[in-house]
Amino acid sequence: REGCQGRERQTPRRSPTVVMASTADTLWEDRDVRFDISSQQMKMRPGEILIDCLDSVEDTKGNNGDKGRLLVTNLRIIWHSVALPRVNLSVGYNCFVNITTRMANSKLRGQTEALYILTRCNATRFEFIFTSVVPGSPRLFTSVIAVHRAYETSKMYRDLKLRCALIQNKQLRLLPKEQVYDKINGVWNLSSDQGNLGTFFVTNVRVVWHANMNDSFNVSIPYLQIRSVKIRDSKFGLALVIESSQTTGGYVLGFKIDPAEKLQDAAKEINSVHKVYSVNPIFGVEYEMEEKPQRLEDLTVEQVQDDVEIEPEEHTDAFVAYFADGNKQQDREPVFSEELGLAIEKLKEGFTLQGLWEVVG
Repeated sequence: REGCQGRERQTPRRSPTVVMASTADTLWEDRDVRFDISSQQMKMRPGEILIDCLDSVEDTKGNNGDKGRLLVTNLRIIWHSVALPRVNLSVGYNCFVNITTRMANSKLRGQTEALYILTRCNATRFEFIFTSVVPGSPRLFTSVIAVHRAYETSKMYRDLKLRCALIQNKQLRLLPKEQVYDKINGVWNLSSDQGNLGTFFVTNVRVVWHANMNDSFNVSIPYLQIRSVKIRDSKFGLALVIESSQTTGGYVLGFKIDPAEKLQDAAKEINSVHKVYSVNPIFGVEYEMEEKPQRLEDLTVEQVQDDVEIEPEEHTDAFVAYFADGNKQQDREPVFSEELGLAIEKLKEGFTLQGLWEVVG
């Protein structure tokens, strides 16, 4: 077919496939609960920011009576013992189920108000109780609750979204600190047999497409969730193909852009912006303290290797102390176990001794 200048357009060469490790597939800080992590895992990953540092915080659930430090970042909270820094835990905000304040019995403060956090990770529920040793200070509650709320209300930066309220008057509704780098008209979404004509927005945070005839038919793909960008053949000809991370289900999204030079330019631009983003990801959790916390490097205590030999038979799991047991306030009544031949605490409904042994094993 004839081009704009009256000469035949040659079929362009396909650009090489660009496969990138999705930031989301390696990101664990906000979606995992880990115990006794290494000093390397306590360090801030790219894009992670230390928002607050609270000294004199007791882990009342698992280390009652042990004074520690609580670090609040834009992805997680980290608690570690001051005396033994290797005794620590990391709890990602995406695992939070409920966060509230209740009375707790602290060895350092006695009966006092504490921060209760119920979490779920890999189908297991954990409960954490933190108590501020500083009398009358609400900072523990305000910092953690406010930062978690900021995390919950900024998911558009981190999650792939379909059919959301993204467009207003044919313009992209920008997120805080989001900038539009390019607007590409005439982009066909190849999700249906006939395709849908729409518009691309390339920003510093994500790629957004919406149908011209129906703004609510759209998709928002944060760079955090992009695994690969490539140009490959389809039944519509050469197409831009964006593959999302495994955490989103590994979506494969195809888009047709004409002419071919415009398709190549779009692919290069998205790859370029994604590489810049990956160096320092924008997670979208914005919260500032009046007092700036110290740098994490200044707060980190070197983990000293004890000169002791640990017997391998006496293995204990740090996470066992944090298992959530509903709202249990006191021990259940003792009952005789014929299987063990002794008295034990009555099991919760739905639990068996065999099942508990399997957990231990």
